[in-house]
Amino acid sequence: MPATTVPKRAASEIARGFFDPGFFDIDALIHQKLKQDAEQDAPQEPKRKLSSEPNRFRTIWISDLHLGTTGCQAGRVLEFLRATESDTLYLIGDIIDGWQLRRRWYWDQNHNNVVQTVLKKAKKGTEVIFIPGNHDEMMRQFINLNFGGIRIRDELVHTTAQGKRLLVLHGDRFDGVIACAKWLAYVGDSLYTMILKFNQVFNNWRARAGLPYWSLSQYLKLKVKNAVNYISSFEDALAAEARKKGLDGVVCGHIHKPEIRSIDGITYCNDGDWVESLTALVEEASGELRLVSWQEIMQRTMQGTMQEQRRHGTPHSSAKESELCVSPS
Repeated sequence: MPATTVPKRAASEIARGFFDPGFFDIDALIHQKLKQDAEQDAPQEPKRKLSSEPNRFRTIWISDLHLGTTGCQAGRVLEFLRATESDTLYLIGDIIDGWQLRRRWYWDQNHNNVVQTVLKKAKKGTEVIFIPGNHDEMMRQFINLNFGGIRIRDELVHTTAQGKRLLVLHGDRFDGVIACAKWLAYVGDSLYTMILKFNQVFNNWRARAGLPYWSLSQYLKLKVKNAVNYISSFEDALAAEARKKGLDGVVCGHIHKPEIRSIDGITYCNDGDWVESLTALVEEASGELRLVSWQEIMQRTMQGTMQEQRRHGTPHSSAKESELCVSPS
């Protein structure tokens, strides 16, 4: 059933149907068959033994997972979610890539596991707030509804432990391309997907040659003048919006460039993405804001596991320690 024609249903029914293929304008039965095939055939990343002591934060912001695409590193998203806990978890847009799912259905077991893990966190008491982005804009019809323990909002203000007030939103409405020429955004998305596919092949070769991961798209963002100007304009626009609302800062996603910096006295934070940078924004118990990476969390988790093993006299393998220190590919 197309997203634009979904009838109003009870909250529990919406929760069950939230990730139903019927939201994506493609025949549900075909999707179900493809999903079953993908779950049977897709290789699963090896499970790592994680410490029983998760990394604890007051708040976590993640965005741009792009579940439903081959570029999404869902296995690492899952590891991050299982290795962290927070009072509040913000999902600030492009969690599901509806644009890509309309073109080609892709949904393996790790993608499903990410969804289930978020729902479990909400059930166990984590405040989960979902702010849809442009790629999962079909969920904007449910703004201000709560289901499955998840609140869906367009934007809101978060107050840190230090009393700072931050505007939280995805950020796509401050993207001139999205606002003025959506067709161009679709073209850009297709080109970006092609770059990511090339990047996967290129980095497989680099890995065989013993070289670290290298992102072509991030290189282009930092080196191409128009891309640099676009990012700068986007950041300035978000900071100006926070200033207009009388707030101290802004937290967003959308452009896949993790950043914390001050723009004319306004704290601008972008939590990055889970296609390339594998980063999240976190608030410590003290109210300090900082960016963390999948690699950092996994290293901290492995260290905690090793400490537990030492306390219980369990031998550990140095190979297991080193496997988490490689760059993501």
